[in-house]
Amino acid sequence: MTRMWNILLLVLTLSAGTAHAAANPLRRSRQCIVVVSSNWNSTTGVLRAFERADAGGAWRARGAEVPVVLGKKGLGWGRGVVNADPEPKPRKIEGDNKAPAGVFHLGTAFGYAPAESAASMKLPYLPLTKNIEGVDDPRSRYYNQLVDCTKVPRVDWRSSEKMRRDDHLYKWGLVVDHNPTAIPGAGSLIFFHIWKNSSSPTAGCTAMPEKDLVKLIGWLDPAARPILVQMPRDHYAVFRSKFGLPVMR
Repeated sequence: MTRMWNILLLVLTLSAGTAHAAANPLRRSRQCIVVVSSNWNSTTGVLRAFERADAGGAWRARGAEVPVVLGKKGLGWGRGVVNADPEPKPRKIEGDNKAPAGVFHLGTAFGYAPAESAASMKLPYLPLTKNIEGVDDPRSRYYNQLVDCTKVPRVDWRSSEKMRRDDHLYKWGLVVDHNPTAIPGAGSLIFFHIWKNSSSPTAGCTAMPEKDLVKLIGWLDPAARPILVQMPRDHYAVFRSKFGLPVMR
């Protein structure tokens, strides 16, 4: 009986470990960017990059803390890697001027430089031209996508953002994979980009000094499965414990 109980206990332990691993979609990430704000209404925050040698290893900080600006209306729970539906409001929706809170994959880098100038970066890179538009019309089949308007069968949107701007804000940028299934009205076109200045919040993106953004983009490696964790500091403490995220001092 004792032997059978020991075997049962071992099976239950292994099953619990497997379930825990399956419940943590971040376990394979080796690069993590953390952005924390003081509260939901904050329009500023701080960013810190972390890396580890292997999945499940100890996180170590890379570089110095970077100041960032957030949405004009602060933060709201978005849609990303971890389901935030059980979390209380506020929620991120289209046009609310909130940056999304949650855990997100990072996608394509973009900018004003030609592709050959960005050949050394590990991320995929999209050179911005006058034809590239970010579609924020929830009724469009291209909602929440960067599209070359000359290469689609039909332009079906009534609202979009011209990505090749007259200023420097999108000289360098990075797509945050918020609302990846493009749920209409859940929010679109979330980026890291260059800030105007330290006191000018965004329409829902996270912005920072150009030199810091360029370093960040150059460091990121898709093979390391990079993630962004962005939320108020007190909520981050809970997520950090649950998902084994880096310590943010």
